[in-house]
Amino acid sequence: MKILHISNYYHPHIGGIEQVARDCVSAVGEDAEQRVFCFHSERGDRRDMVDGVEVVRAGSFVKVASQSLSFSYGKLLRREMREFDPDIVIFHFPNPFAAHYLLKCLKGSRAKLILWWHLDIIKQKLLKKLFRGQTLRLLRRAEKVVATSPNYIDGSEFLPAFREKCAVIPNCAADSRVTLSDEEKQRAEELKRRYAGKCLLFAVGRHVPYKGMEYLVRASKLLPEDCAVCIGGEGELTPSLKELAAGDEKVDFLGRIPDGELKAYLLACDIFCFPSVTKNEAFGIALAEAMAFSKPSVTFTIAGSGVNYVSLNGVTGIEVKNGDVKAYAAAILQLKEDRALCEKYGKAAREREQQLFSEEVFRRNVRSLLRFKEVRA
Repeated sequence: MKILHISNYYHPHIGGIEQVARDCVSAVGEDAEQRVFCFHSERGDRRDMVDGVEVVRAGSFVKVASQSLSFSYGKLLRREMREFDPDIVIFHFPNPFAAHYLLKCLKGSRAKLILWWHLDIIKQKLLKKLFRGQTLRLLRRAEKVVATSPNYIDGSEFLPAFREKCAVIPNCAADSRVTLSDEEKQRAEELKRRYAGKCLLFAVGRHVPYKGMEYLVRASKLLPEDCAVCIGGEGELTPSLKELAAGDEKVDFLGRIPDGELKAYLLACDIFCFPSVTKNEAFGIALAEAMAFSKPSVTFTIAGSGVNYVSLNGVTGIEVKNGDVKAYAAAILQLKEDRALCEKYGKAAREREQQLFSEEVFRRNVRSLLRFKEVRA
Protein backbone atom coordinates (compact mmCIF):
# COMPACT_ATOMS: atom_id res chain seq x y z
CA MET A 1 0.00 0.00 0.00
CA LYS A 2 1.17 3.52 -0.82
CA ILE A 3 -0.01 6.53 1.17
CA LEU A 4 0.53 10.16 0.23
CA HIS A 5 0.06 12.61 3.11
CA ILE A 6 -0.65 16.21 2.08
CA SER A 7 -0.17 18.82 4.79
CA ASN A 8 0.29 22.57 4.69
CA TYR A 9 3.81 22.32 6.13
CA TYR A 10 5.66 19.49 7.86
CA HIS A 11 8.29 18.89 10.53
CA PRO A 12 10.48 20.72 11.51
CA HIS A 13 7.82 23.40 10.94
CA ILE A 14 5.93 23.89 14.22
CA GLY A 15 2.14 23.74 14.17
CA GLY A 16 -0.80 21.66 15.33
CA ILE A 17 -1.77 20.35 11.89
CA GLU A 18 1.86 19.58 11.09
CA GLN A 19 2.18 17.63 14.33
CA VAL A 20 -0.94 15.58 13.57
CA ALA A 21 0.32 14.84 10.05
CA ARG A 22 3.57 13.55 11.51
CA ASP A 23 1.64 11.49 14.07
CA CYS A 24 -0.32 9.93 11.19
CA VAL A 25 2.88 8.97 9.41
CA SER A 26 4.24 7.47 12.62
CA ALA A 27 1.03 5.52 13.22
CA VAL A 28 1.29 3.83 9.82
CA GLY A 29 4.96 3.06 10.30
CA GLU A 30 6.53 0.51 7.98
CA ASP A 31 3.25 -1.17 7.04
CA ALA A 32 2.92 1.05 3.99
CA GLU A 33 5.17 3.00 1.67
CA GLN A 34 4.66 6.63 2.60
CA ARG A 35 5.44 10.05 1.21
CA VAL A 36 4.63 13.56 2.46
CA PHE A 37 3.81 16.50 0.21
CA CYS A 38 3.72 20.04 1.58
CA PHE A 39 4.80 23.63 1.15
CA HIS A 40 8.34 24.80 1.79
CA SER A 41 8.57 28.02 3.79
CA GLU A 42 11.16 29.29 1.31
CA ARG A 43 11.01 29.85 -2.43
CA GLY A 44 12.96 26.84 -3.62
CA ASP A 45 11.55 23.31 -3.94
CA ARG A 46 13.16 20.72 -1.72
CA ARG A 47 13.21 17.00 -0.98
CA ASP A 48 14.41 15.61 2.32
CA MET A 49 13.83 12.77 4.74
CA VAL A 50 11.99 13.00 8.08
CA ASP A 51 11.75 9.88 10.27
CA GLY A 52 12.80 7.78 7.27
CA VAL A 53 9.98 9.11 5.05
CA GLU A 54 10.55 11.24 1.95
CA VAL A 55 9.11 14.75 2.18
CA VAL A 56 8.51 16.80 -0.98
CA ARG A 57 8.29 20.54 -0.30
CA ALA A 58 6.99 22.98 -2.92
CA GLY A 59 8.62 26.38 -2.58
CA SER A 60 6.22 29.20 -1.65
CA PHE A 61 6.65 32.87 -2.44
CA VAL A 62 3.98 34.55 -0.30
CA LYS A 63 1.19 33.99 2.21
CA VAL A 64 -2.24 35.50 1.65
CA ALA A 65 -4.85 35.18 4.43
CA SER A 66 -2.71 32.47 6.06
CA GLN A 67 -2.63 30.51 2.79
CA SER A 68 0.73 29.75 1.18
CA LEU A 69 1.03 30.23 -2.58
CA SER A 70 3.46 28.43 -4.85
CA PHE A 71 4.33 28.52 -8.56
CA SER A 72 5.55 24.92 -8.57
CA TYR A 73 2.92 23.25 -6.37
CA GLY A 74 0.60 21.99 -9.11
CA LYS A 75 3.40 20.59 -11.27
CA LEU A 76 5.06 18.82 -8.35
CA LEU A 77 1.80 17.35 -7.07
CA ARG A 78 0.86 16.02 -10.52
CA ARG A 79 4.27 14.35 -10.74
CA GLU A 80 3.93 12.75 -7.30
CA MET A 81 0.44 11.49 -8.06
CA ARG A 82 1.65 10.02 -11.35
CA GLU A 83 5.01 8.57 -10.26
CA PHE A 84 4.29 7.62 -6.64
CA ASP A 85 0.76 6.49 -7.64
CA PRO A 86 -0.73 6.37 -4.11
CA ASP A 87 -3.49 4.00 -3.08
CA ILE A 88 -4.61 6.48 -0.40
CA VAL A 89 -4.28 10.25 -0.15
CA ILE A 90 -4.64 11.74 3.34
CA PHE A 91 -5.35 15.43 2.88
CA HIS A 92 -5.17 17.72 5.92
CA PHE A 93 -7.88 20.39 5.65
CA PRO A 94 -8.03 23.42 5.43
CA ASN A 95 -5.58 24.09 2.62
CA PRO A 96 -7.63 25.60 -0.24
CA PHE A 97 -4.77 26.34 -2.67
CA ALA A 98 -3.58 22.74 -2.40
CA ALA A 99 -7.14 21.41 -2.66
CA HIS A 100 -7.55 23.10 -6.06
CA TYR A 101 -4.70 21.06 -7.52
CA LEU A 102 -5.54 17.89 -5.62
CA LEU A 103 -9.06 17.75 -7.04
CA LYS A 104 -7.60 18.04 -10.54
CA CYS A 105 -5.10 15.25 -9.83
CA LEU A 106 -7.80 12.98 -8.42
CA LYS A 107 -9.86 13.05 -11.63
CA GLY A 108 -9.55 9.56 -13.05
CA SER A 109 -7.29 8.48 -10.19
CA ARG A 110 -7.84 5.20 -8.34
CA ALA A 111 -6.60 6.75 -5.10
CA LYS A 112 -8.96 6.83 -2.14
CA LEU A 113 -9.21 10.21 -0.45
CA ILE A 114 -9.26 10.57 3.32
CA LEU A 115 -10.07 14.14 4.30
CA TRP A 116 -8.57 14.96 7.70
CA TRP A 117 -10.79 17.81 8.85
CA HIS A 118 -8.92 19.92 11.39
CA LEU A 119 -11.27 22.92 11.27
CA ASP A 120 -13.63 24.94 9.09
CA ILE A 121 -12.26 28.04 7.42
CA ILE A 122 -13.43 30.59 9.98
CA LYS A 123 -11.40 33.78 10.11
CA GLN A 124 -11.00 34.29 6.35
CA LYS A 125 -14.66 34.85 5.49
CA LEU A 126 -13.94 35.79 1.87
CA LEU A 127 -11.89 32.62 1.33
CA LYS A 128 -14.67 30.63 2.96
CA LYS A 129 -17.22 31.90 0.43
CA LEU A 130 -14.82 31.69 -2.49
CA PHE A 131 -13.92 28.05 -1.82
CA ARG A 132 -17.31 26.79 -0.66
CA GLY A 133 -17.94 24.85 -3.87
CA GLN A 134 -14.44 23.38 -3.79
CA THR A 135 -14.92 22.27 -0.18
CA LEU A 136 -18.14 20.48 -1.08
CA ARG A 137 -16.40 18.73 -3.99
CA LEU A 138 -13.69 17.54 -1.62
CA LEU A 139 -16.27 16.19 0.80
CA ARG A 140 -18.16 14.40 -1.98
CA ARG A 141 -14.92 12.86 -3.33
CA ALA A 142 -13.71 11.70 0.07
CA GLU A 143 -14.23 8.11 1.14
CA LYS A 144 -13.80 9.08 4.79
CA VAL A 145 -13.76 12.37 6.67
CA VAL A 146 -11.83 12.39 9.94
CA ALA A 147 -12.94 14.85 12.61
CA THR A 148 -10.91 15.32 15.77
CA SER A 149 -13.95 15.36 18.06
CA PRO A 150 -17.70 14.70 17.90
CA ASN A 151 -18.18 18.34 18.94
CA TYR A 152 -16.60 19.51 15.72
CA ILE A 153 -18.85 17.35 13.56
CA ASP A 154 -21.89 18.90 15.20
CA GLY A 155 -20.48 22.43 15.14
CA SER A 156 -19.09 22.44 11.60
CA GLU A 157 -20.90 24.24 8.80
CA PHE A 158 -20.16 21.36 6.43
CA LEU A 159 -19.76 18.07 8.27
CA PRO A 160 -23.33 17.38 9.45
CA ALA A 161 -24.41 16.88 5.83
CA PHE A 162 -21.67 14.24 5.42
CA ARG A 163 -22.06 12.59 8.80
CA GLU A 164 -22.21 9.08 7.31
CA LYS A 165 -18.65 9.53 6.06
CA CYS A 166 -17.29 10.93 9.30
CA ALA A 167 -15.05 9.12 11.76
CA VAL A 168 -13.77 10.62 15.00
CA ILE A 169 -10.05 10.28 15.67
CA PRO A 170 -8.93 12.61 18.45
CA ASN A 171 -5.46 14.12 18.26
CA CYS A 172 -2.86 12.74 20.62
CA ALA A 173 -0.30 13.80 23.16
CA ALA A 174 2.67 12.19 21.44
CA ASP A 175 4.92 10.06 23.66
CA SER A 176 7.96 12.18 22.79
CA ARG A 177 6.19 15.26 24.12
CA VAL A 178 5.05 13.80 27.44
CA THR A 179 7.96 11.51 28.34
CA LEU A 180 10.46 13.13 30.68
CA SER A 181 14.22 12.77 30.78
CA ASP A 182 16.11 12.98 34.08
CA GLU A 183 17.29 16.47 33.09
CA GLU A 184 13.71 17.62 32.47
CA LYS A 185 12.63 16.25 35.84
CA GLN A 186 15.49 18.12 37.49
CA ARG A 187 14.50 21.30 35.68
CA ALA A 188 10.92 20.88 36.95
CA GLU A 189 12.25 20.62 40.51
CA GLU A 190 14.19 23.85 39.96
CA LEU A 191 10.99 25.57 38.83
CA LYS A 192 9.11 24.29 41.86
CA ARG A 193 11.79 25.73 44.12
CA ARG A 194 11.74 29.03 42.25
CA TYR A 195 7.98 29.34 42.70
CA ALA A 196 7.82 27.78 46.17
CA GLY A 197 4.90 29.13 48.16
CA LYS A 198 3.05 30.19 45.00
CA CYS A 199 0.39 28.61 42.84
CA LEU A 200 2.11 28.17 39.46
CA LEU A 201 -0.17 28.75 36.47
CA PHE A 202 1.14 27.86 33.03
CA ALA A 203 -0.14 28.65 29.53
CA VAL A 204 1.52 28.17 26.17
CA GLY A 205 0.57 28.98 22.59
CA ARG A 206 0.99 31.47 19.78
CA HIS A 207 0.14 35.01 20.76
CA VAL A 208 -2.70 35.46 18.28
CA PRO A 209 -6.28 36.57 18.98
CA TYR A 210 -8.01 33.18 19.07
CA LYS A 211 -5.59 31.84 21.69
CA GLY A 212 -7.11 34.29 24.19
CA MET A 213 -3.93 35.11 26.14
CA GLU A 214 -5.35 38.60 26.69
CA TYR A 215 -8.06 37.12 28.91
CA LEU A 216 -5.51 35.28 31.02
CA VAL A 217 -3.46 38.46 31.47
CA ARG A 218 -6.59 40.35 32.51
CA ALA A 219 -7.59 37.53 34.88
CA SER A 220 -4.15 37.69 36.48
CA LYS A 221 -4.91 41.21 37.72
CA LEU A 222 -7.72 39.69 39.81
CA LEU A 223 -5.54 37.00 41.40
CA PRO A 224 -3.67 37.25 44.71
CA GLU A 225 0.07 37.83 44.87
CA ASP A 226 0.78 34.19 45.75
CA CYS A 227 0.01 33.23 42.15
CA ALA A 228 2.59 33.11 39.35
CA VAL A 229 1.38 33.25 35.74
CA CYS A 230 3.94 31.91 33.25
CA ILE A 231 3.05 32.34 29.58
CA GLY A 232 5.06 30.59 26.88
CA GLY A 233 5.04 31.36 23.17
CA GLU A 234 5.16 34.51 21.10
CA GLY A 235 3.39 36.12 18.17
CA GLU A 236 1.85 39.26 16.77
CA LEU A 237 0.17 40.13 20.07
CA THR A 238 3.24 39.72 22.28
CA PRO A 239 3.99 43.48 22.53
CA SER A 240 0.38 44.37 23.37
CA LEU A 241 0.15 41.53 25.91
CA LYS A 242 3.27 42.78 27.66
CA GLU A 243 1.85 46.29 27.68
CA LEU A 244 -1.42 44.98 29.15
CA ALA A 245 0.51 43.10 31.85
CA ALA A 246 2.66 46.11 32.80
CA GLY A 247 2.76 46.52 36.57
CA ASP A 248 1.52 43.00 37.26
CA GLU A 249 4.57 41.21 38.63
CA LYS A 250 2.70 37.91 38.70
CA VAL A 251 2.99 37.57 34.91
CA ASP A 252 6.17 36.23 33.33
CA PHE A 253 6.48 35.97 29.55
CA LEU A 254 8.78 33.06 28.70
CA GLY A 255 8.98 33.53 24.94
CA ARG A 256 9.26 30.53 22.66
CA ILE A 257 10.45 27.62 24.76
CA PRO A 258 12.04 24.34 23.63
CA ASP A 259 10.21 21.07 24.16
CA GLY A 260 12.29 20.09 27.17
CA GLU A 261 11.51 23.34 28.95
CA LEU A 262 7.84 23.00 28.01
CA LYS A 263 7.66 19.59 29.63
CA ALA A 264 9.40 20.88 32.75
CA TYR A 265 6.81 23.65 33.14
CA LEU A 266 3.97 21.18 32.57
CA LEU A 267 5.34 18.95 35.31
CA ALA A 268 6.01 21.83 37.70
CA CYS A 269 2.80 23.83 37.31
CA ASP A 270 -0.27 23.49 39.52
CA ILE A 271 -2.92 24.56 36.98
CA PHE A 272 -2.87 24.65 33.19
CA CYS A 273 -4.58 27.68 31.67
CA PHE A 274 -6.03 27.27 28.18
CA PRO A 275 -7.86 30.54 27.42
CA SER A 276 -8.69 30.05 23.71
CA VAL A 277 -11.92 31.77 22.71
CA THR A 278 -12.90 30.83 19.14
CA LYS A 279 -13.46 27.73 17.01
CA ASN A 280 -10.10 28.36 15.39
CA GLU A 281 -9.00 26.30 18.39
CA ALA A 282 -10.52 23.10 17.09
CA PHE A 283 -9.01 20.66 19.58
CA GLY A 284 -6.11 21.75 21.77
CA ILE A 285 -3.14 19.39 21.62
CA ALA A 286 -1.39 21.42 24.34
CA LEU A 287 -4.43 20.81 26.53
CA ALA A 288 -4.17 17.05 26.03
CA GLU A 289 -0.44 17.22 26.79
CA ALA A 290 -1.12 19.03 30.07
CA MET A 291 -3.68 16.35 30.95
CA ALA A 292 -1.00 13.71 30.40
CA PHE A 293 0.90 15.43 33.21
CA SER A 294 -2.17 15.17 35.50
CA LYS A 295 -2.89 18.89 35.40
CA PRO A 296 -6.39 20.35 35.85
CA SER A 297 -7.25 23.01 33.31
CA VAL A 298 -9.31 26.16 33.11
CA THR A 299 -11.01 26.73 29.74
CA PHE A 300 -13.69 28.83 28.13
CA THR A 301 -16.85 27.42 26.57
CA ILE A 302 -16.36 27.45 22.78
CA ALA A 303 -19.46 26.37 20.87
CA GLY A 304 -18.66 23.71 18.28
CA SER A 305 -14.99 23.35 19.30
CA GLY A 306 -13.33 20.19 20.51
CA VAL A 307 -11.72 22.02 23.44
CA ASN A 308 -14.67 21.22 25.68
CA TYR A 309 -14.52 17.60 24.55
CA VAL A 310 -10.86 17.29 25.45
CA SER A 311 -11.29 18.71 28.96
CA LEU A 312 -14.64 18.08 30.63
CA ASN A 313 -16.15 20.68 32.92
CA GLY A 314 -16.36 19.40 36.48
CA VAL A 315 -14.38 16.28 35.61
CA THR A 316 -10.89 17.24 34.40
CA GLY A 317 -11.07 20.99 34.95
CA ILE A 318 -13.34 24.01 35.06
CA GLU A 319 -15.00 25.57 32.04
CA VAL A 320 -16.44 29.10 32.22
CA LYS A 321 -18.45 31.42 29.99
CA ASN A 322 -16.51 32.52 26.94
CA GLY A 323 -14.53 35.70 27.51
CA ASP A 324 -15.65 36.14 31.13
CA VAL A 325 -12.44 37.30 32.82
CA LYS A 326 -13.94 37.39 36.33
CA ALA A 327 -15.26 33.84 35.99
CA TYR A 328 -11.89 32.68 34.65
CA ALA A 329 -10.07 34.18 37.64
CA ALA A 330 -12.67 32.67 40.01
CA ALA A 331 -12.12 29.21 38.52
CA ILE A 332 -8.38 29.52 39.02
CA LEU A 333 -8.95 30.59 42.63
CA GLN A 334 -11.29 27.67 43.23
CA LEU A 335 -8.63 25.19 42.14
CA LYS A 336 -5.93 27.08 44.03
CA GLU A 337 -7.83 27.03 47.29
CA ASP A 338 -9.18 23.47 47.02
CA ARG A 339 -6.15 21.22 46.69
CA ALA A 340 -8.25 18.06 46.93
CA LEU A 341 -10.37 19.20 43.97
CA CYS A 342 -7.24 20.17 42.06
CA GLU A 343 -5.76 16.72 42.56
CA LYS A 344 -9.07 15.01 41.74
CA TYR A 345 -9.38 16.82 38.42
CA GLY A 346 -5.69 16.22 37.66
CA LYS A 347 -6.05 12.49 38.21
CA ALA A 348 -9.18 12.38 36.03
CA ALA A 349 -7.35 14.39 33.36
CA ARG A 350 -4.57 11.83 33.20
CA GLU A 351 -7.09 8.97 32.97
CA ARG A 352 -8.99 10.68 30.15
CA GLU A 353 -5.78 11.38 28.24
CA GLN A 354 -4.75 7.74 28.52
CA GLN A 355 -8.19 6.52 27.41
CA LEU A 356 -8.64 8.86 24.44
CA PHE A 357 -5.61 11.00 23.60
CA SER A 358 -2.51 8.84 24.05
CA GLU A 359 -0.24 8.05 21.14
CA GLU A 360 -1.11 4.35 21.38
CA VAL A 361 -4.85 5.05 21.12
CA PHE A 362 -4.23 7.39 18.16
CA ARG A 363 -2.15 4.70 16.46
CA ARG A 364 -4.91 2.12 16.87
CA ASN A 365 -7.51 4.55 15.55
CA VAL A 366 -5.49 5.43 12.45
CA ARG A 367 -4.67 1.83 11.67
CA SER A 368 -8.31 0.82 12.11
CA LEU A 369 -9.33 3.56 9.68
CA LEU A 370 -6.82 2.25 7.14
CA ARG A 371 -7.85 -1.33 7.92
CA PHE A 372 -4.42 -2.47 9.05
CA LYS A 373 -4.54 -5.57 11.20
CA GLU A 374 -2.79 -5.36 14.52
CA VAL A 375 -0.32 -8.13 15.33
CA ARG A 376 -0.47 -8.92 19.02
CA ALA A 377 2.17 -10.81 20.98
